[in-house]
Amino acid sequence: MLAFLWLSLTAAQAQPATSLQERLAAAAPGDTVRVVGGVHSGPLRITQPVVLLGEQMPVIDGRGQGTVVTIEAPHVVLQGFVIRNSGRSLDQEDAGIAVYADHVTIADNRLEKVLFGIYLRQADSCRILRNIIEGDLTLETARRGDLIRLWYSNDAIIQDNVTRYGRDVVIWFARGIVLRGNTIAFGRYGLHFMYSDQALIERNRMLQNSVGAYLMYSTRLTFRHNLLAYNRHASAIGVGLKDMDEVRVEENAFVDNQIGIFIDNSPRAIEAQIRYRGNVIAYNDIGVQALQEAPRSTFEDNSFMDNYEQVDLVGGGQFSEENGTFWRRNYWSDYRGYDADRDGYGDLPYQAVALFDALTDRTPAFRLFVFSPAVQALELAARAFPVIRPAPKLIDPTPRMHPRLPEGLPAARQQPQPTLALAGLALLLMGMLTVSRVHLRRLD
Repeated sequence: MLAFLWLSLTAAQAQPATSLQERLAAAAPGDTVRVVGGVHSGPLRITQPVVLLGEQMPVIDGRGQGTVVTIEAPHVVLQGFVIRNSGRSLDQEDAGIAVYADHVTIADNRLEKVLFGIYLRQADSCRILRNIIEGDLTLETARRGDLIRLWYSNDAIIQDNVTRYGRDVVIWFARGIVLRGNTIAFGRYGLHFMYSDQALIERNRMLQNSVGAYLMYSTRLTFRHNLLAYNRHASAIGVGLKDMDEVRVEENAFVDNQIGIFIDNSPRAIEAQIRYRGNVIAYNDIGVQALQEAPRSTFEDNSFMDNYEQVDLVGGGQFSEENGTFWRRNYWSDYRGYDADRDGYGDLPYQAVALFDALTDRTPAFRLFVFSPAVQALELAARAFPVIRPAPKLIDPTPRMHPRLPEGLPAARQQPQPTLALAGLALLLMGMLTVSRVHLRRLD
């Protein structure tokens, strides 16, 4: 009898443990597969509509071989895992998670040392929620992949994720995307957006990238309540618009970038319009830079604060209302007018006139001398002898006397008193930036 028990225990111990891939293969559609802790070998393939639920953050380790988790069935939920060590082939697009089916939810995971992060390919109505995705720091930026990439994947919700040290977050050929509440930092393009109509991009933080967001070849897009800051590499910008139509850029903060807003042939269509309203554009080298005159565009209720050059029209020229470019009710920190009737607006129009700015518009290399005594002397001479002053680049007939705080920000629900508006706005911006930096450090 004892010999029989000993043989039974020996046989049980010799039997190999069921792998996670085997458990998934044995699951029926609709099952929940729970995984408690431990390290599990990938790559892993999910071919049934199941819920794969991690408890105590179990690890799926790809061991440097291809994509760690591939999802090929609809209605899959993948939640609560550490997913790490994908392959390094850009040609094969090795990823932490690759999705090839509709209605998939990826939530509350942490992806580490992956080439591409989460990749949706022809996968509609998916949700990417509350994930932390970090690229492979042993690779140069140009060799890293995109930490979130959508390709022909419509109606996705991408919300409350953090991406760091990747190449881009890419949305290409995808309709009806919602990108909300994400933090995108230390990348090349924070957001690279192409051929994707009817999108909502709101309440995101895009920090310390080469470019905060670049929006291209799309229409009917809303870009609001976002913070774009510290984007200061070569050719760095907060947000760029290239051949965009019917865009609303509203209630954002563009702070401490090389260029706050960059405009290239937007709008593109003759009947299209673009509206820039309620934004704070502060402490950038250039607040707004346009390659052309930005026709059929309205700039209203924005606050231009202490940008070295508030507005730049490359090649010189003027923004003209005859072409449908309107500047209304903006705050300009370099406005020198007065408000005799105390209605909150200057009694004289704001005119963007600076001789050195006019020179750099035509010859950008002159910016090398931007803080030199010669430039100060040149501007003093232009003020003393108006005959040498250039024509204004723009005229705002109703300039605000005090900056306007963006709506939708928690600290800006009530307007401060006019005498405190400038200080309040500066404190608000510093608070937003401090919170963002602390948030990034806590994730380390």
